[in-house]
Amino acid sequence: MVTSKLPNGPQNLSLLNKLQQIVNPLEFLENCARKYGDIFTFPDLLGSSKQSMVIVSNPKGIQEIFSTDPEKLDAGGNGARLPFLGEHSLLALSGDRHKRQRKLLIPPFHGQRMIAYGELIREIIEQVTSQWTTDKIFPIRSSTQRISFHVILKAVFGLEEGQRLQEIDRLLTLRFDGQKSIFRSILLVFRALQKDWGPLSPWGRLMQNERDIDKLIYAEIAERRENPDPTRTDILSLMMAARDEEGQPMTDVELRDELITLLLAGHETTATTLAWAFYWIHRQPEVREKLLQELDALGNSPDPMEIFKLPYLDAVCKETLRIYPVVILAMQRQVKSPLEIMGYQFEPGIFLSPCIYLTHHREDLYPQPKQFRPERFLERQYSPYEYMPFGGGNRRCIGMAFALFEMKLVLATILSNWELKLADEKPVKAVRRGLLIAPSDGVRMVVKGKRKPIKIDSDSRENSLATTL
Repeated sequence: MVTSKLPNGPQNLSLLNKLQQIVNPLEFLENCARKYGDIFTFPDLLGSSKQSMVIVSNPKGIQEIFSTDPEKLDAGGNGARLPFLGEHSLLALSGDRHKRQRKLLIPPFHGQRMIAYGELIREIIEQVTSQWTTDKIFPIRSSTQRISFHVILKAVFGLEEGQRLQEIDRLLTLRFDGQKSIFRSILLVFRALQKDWGPLSPWGRLMQNERDIDKLIYAEIAERRENPDPTRTDILSLMMAARDEEGQPMTDVELRDELITLLLAGHETTATTLAWAFYWIHRQPEVREKLLQELDALGNSPDPMEIFKLPYLDAVCKETLRIYPVVILAMQRQVKSPLEIMGYQFEPGIFLSPCIYLTHHREDLYPQPKQFRPERFLERQYSPYEYMPFGGGNRRCIGMAFALFEMKLVLATILSNWELKLADEKPVKAVRRGLLIAPSDGVRMVVKGKRKPIKIDSDSRENSLATTL
């Protein structure tokens, strides 16, 4: 039976409801799921639309959403909804423009292009960890943020050591100041606060910061155009060399918007996921021991692709992204023409959004979903509608392979070379940090010293791997 009535859900959210949604979005969503089921309606999360948003956590419904023709159901327009991205961002485009831009952006993130960044990532890890002090408590997220930040600046932006890198580093650090994350979340939700009243106003400071960053990015692009170097392998250079089917390159504005999108999508997300991974690995000693057995079996200085293919490390990364996906909702799609999803008839203007977090916590898919258990990913394969930390359909994150490659290399390098422990046994809570879900205290850890990998001979290596699996 098909009904034209929208699914039930909370309507006309009060100010208190919106604040709860900002401060504790996971509890808010779980309460809605318990009350209304795996498809429900409530006002647009960003509060900028008069149209309703339908949240879906049923795999069948998610499959219907991801497989629907983009001409009937598509994203786009999010650049205007998310300040700093720009209207030419891949996230903001739809239709043919989205197809063109996605086709231009995919090649730099796959195959040999990606592998080439392995040594650079290792160098950055070494630079950051060399600053660690033994027996001093520190938030591991500060280190993973520095690592992911410099991977973006050097591998994506292609910035060399020097004044421009230092200045853009300073400006972007101000932009992503974690001490102001809740306040900035409020700014994003309540559009009435987005007024530029000069440098003393919160929004005015953000806009000036954006202008300062843009000035540096455009200067870098102009310098590259004046002095082209075909030997460069950073992602900006590859993007500048790319041509569409008509032989046209990306414009300066398109390049700027895509660089900022890659920064936002690949910086805080990777840093946060790594912090969660270090938390779970050290909270559950048996997970750490299995990982170290698998890593030690590779010997000294293993090839990055050997690390990338390790099955238990892969399972740990997947379980980390399952239990606390940093982005709780897949990109919302707007209905373009009447369509049916899960027995409901939706009219143009309605937004549909698969809920990654609720889907990842379904008891029927993941028994004891609050338990961190990497083995579940060795025991069965999940469909892209049951497990989707990077979204899905024509909007799946193009940097997925690069993000996983970086995560695995960071975890493998640090775990193999350092002895770490959690500063205390208190469970870490998940809180909102900007638009992401992050550990409340950045995961406080202590460096106990350098680690000496266990030497595993060739005969016992096979047994060790068998035990790990």
